[in-house]
Amino acid sequence: MTAAGPDWLGAARAAADELRAILAAAPTTVERARETGTRGKGGDRTLEIDAAAEAAVFRQLERLHAEGARFAALSEERGTVDFGADGPLVVIDPIDGSKNAKRGLPNHALSLAVAEGPTMADVVFGYVRDFGPEEEWVARRGEGATLNGVPVDPEVAERKVGEKLEIIGFESADPRWVRASADALAEVAYRVRAIGTIAVSLCQVAAVRFDGMVTLRGCRAVDAAAAQLIVREAGGHVAFIAFEDPLGAPLDLAPHSPVVAARTPESLRALARVPTM
Repeated sequence: MTAAGPDWLGAARAAADELRAILAAAPTTVERARETGTRGKGGDRTLEIDAAAEAAVFRQLERLHAEGARFAALSEERGTVDFGADGPLVVIDPIDGSKNAKRGLPNHALSLAVAEGPTMADVVFGYVRDFGPEEEWVARRGEGATLNGVPVDPEVAERKVGEKLEIIGFESADPRWVRASADALAEVAYRVRAIGTIAVSLCQVAAVRFDGMVTLRGCRAVDAAAAQLIVREAGGHVAFIAFEDPLGAPLDLAPHSPVVAARTPESLRALARVPTM
């Protein structure tokens, strides 16, 4: 705890450091692919590394609670956990991009958000640690975003080739959904990239490594809550397109809506027209 309230950043960093050690202790695909035999509250089969990662985060949340903080937590594996109050709500994906982590592919991340209400618009703190390039993304509402402690410039513009965005990211890359979306993607994007984690893909928009991104099906709050704030605090725009209010997606475990992100409102609208499942 600090005078201003719980030290969310300190807790996130401590959990991320522990998770990095957990991953280093199980470096092979065989070790990382071991399942617990159960499914998490989000519906996916739980890997041993998922369970260990979540335990690392919850150790830090339990420490904050012991120091006097009162809050609730929502995690992909455990669902909603009561730490003495209905809010604020801590929204956690212990490993976003767990298939990447399992296979030893670079991008996989801890995502942790804190919200003062029930929707994406209410997120006030976002933290993403990408364990591949060892990048730490942090945002606080109204205070901008940082990458490895350096402020992200909100004025950097998107790049285009003709009328098309130079590079966009897309996630939920089932070949059937890619096929259904390919023509629309070709109209708006010169090149596409799928890196296998929604949180990290959104962060690439924050840094204008991607000029935009889209998921081809509904994403869960645990995947996007932290990174969508990072994008917005870095000068970008985000919409959960199934909702009239672009940031109206609820903070629960259901995959309510695809998410799109871009540097300008015009590009956001163009990406929102890409067919999704």
